[in-house]
Amino acid sequence: MTDVTSAKSARRPHHWRRDLIELAALFTAVAVADAIANLIGHQPDGPYLLIASALALTATAAFHTWWARRHSHAPPPDTDGVSAPDDSAAQRAAAAVSPAPDTGSGETTLWRMRTTVRDVPGSLAALCIVLAQHRIDILTLQTHPLARGTVDEFLLRAPATLPAPQLTREISAAGGSSTWIERADAHDLVDAPTRVLGLATRTALDAAELPLALRQLLGRCTIHSLPAVSITGRATGESAPVEGVLEETAMRLRDPAGGVITVERPYLPFTPTEFARARALVELDARLGPRVPRSEHVLTLPEGNAITVRRADSTDLEAARAMHDRCSERTLRLRYHGPVDDADRYLDHLLSPRFGRTLAVQTASGRLVALGHLLWDGDETEVALLVEDDWQRRGIGSELLARLVALAVEAGCESVYAVTQASNTGMVAAMRALSLPLDYQIEDGTLVITARLDATSVRSLPPYEQASH
Repeated sequence: MTDVTSAKSARRPHHWRRDLIELAALFTAVAVADAIANLIGHQPDGPYLLIASALALTATAAFHTWWARRHSHAPPPDTDGVSAPDDSAAQRAAAAVSPAPDTGSGETTLWRMRTTVRDVPGSLAALCIVLAQHRIDILTLQTHPLARGTVDEFLLRAPATLPAPQLTREISAAGGSSTWIERADAHDLVDAPTRVLGLATRTALDAAELPLALRQLLGRCTIHSLPAVSITGRATGESAPVEGVLEETAMRLRDPAGGVITVERPYLPFTPTEFARARALVELDARLGPRVPRSEHVLTLPEGNAITVRRADSTDLEAARAMHDRCSERTLRLRYHGPVDDADRYLDHLLSPRFGRTLAVQTASGRLVALGHLLWDGDETEVALLVEDDWQRRGIGSELLARLVALAVEAGCESVYAVTQASNTGMVAAMRALSLPLDYQIEDGTLVITARLDATSVRSLPPYEQASH
């Protein structure tokens, strides 16, 4: 791009010799006029002296005119022989690069776009010129350096009449390759540093936020936490080096809690910059160690008993096993869909914040009587409930389920599902009480109920009297 400088703002060279001669001529004329005036006042030949004075002034004016024409006040030409353009030329040049602003009130669309360009001067400018010609506003721009080339990530506001395939073709013609584009929303308007700091803050407050933070950082992706030891106590063989592994559309990171965190995004390869950001979040989680928010909510049941709902983690393992011992075989079978003797083995996995969030209900005496789990399952989210027999049919299950769904909405989940049996009327009634669109699937006697989440339809307050403790 060529810089055009207006002639009005150009710095003109200072010609000191010309100014000196002009001042000398002016002082000479003044001195002559003064001398003639004195002679007129003391000599009888006054008219002749006035004529002589007029001739002297005329000669001085003629000399000044000749000198000014010979030494022009215009700035000297450039070294290439081209004079500086005037303002109108500068305006024409600017108009050729940037079109006139659109004064219409047409609708616009937000797009997120990535394209790979050569790492040479002017490659980004070529893309910007194409976007300007189509009246596309660049809201944010991030660069992801590669070994060869650079990935430029744009957040664009484009006219709604401009289709994505046409924009992709224009970018390709301007030198972009491997172009990817998708619709964006208002959440993408937050700049990258602010978003990363927010995710780091949430991760620092709650260990269960790490998988969610990675998903929000990297976009639509599938995240799996693979433990180093299975539920049965055998080693899984899952491991990753401390520095992690990046393989095009997949990355493997060492889980601070043991095992591996795998992130997959088949539709768009990861860049080294994204890999470094994800690894920094995992490193933050490792340095802070296990942590769970300790906020509690005291609720009063209809019969007058007070219960406390709080977050639970691995420190509640013994209390959860004691609750298992008090539950009937039927209750445990409806919850775990397998041999009752293996129920205790699942608790390590369920109470780990790496695999989701767990809510616990305890009585005024501190005894654990119910557990509710929100489990991250790749792209999907599972909800599960276990209420001790003596505390069933008091609304505790519905309360836990409503709070778990609210957590899922906050985490950005599109749906939650529950795996149960058709005979588990309590779970079916609790899902229906959510007032959400439900899908039912029955296979081999197992009922899967999927609730499609809508943040506006999920109640934000419990049905009981609530107070922060």
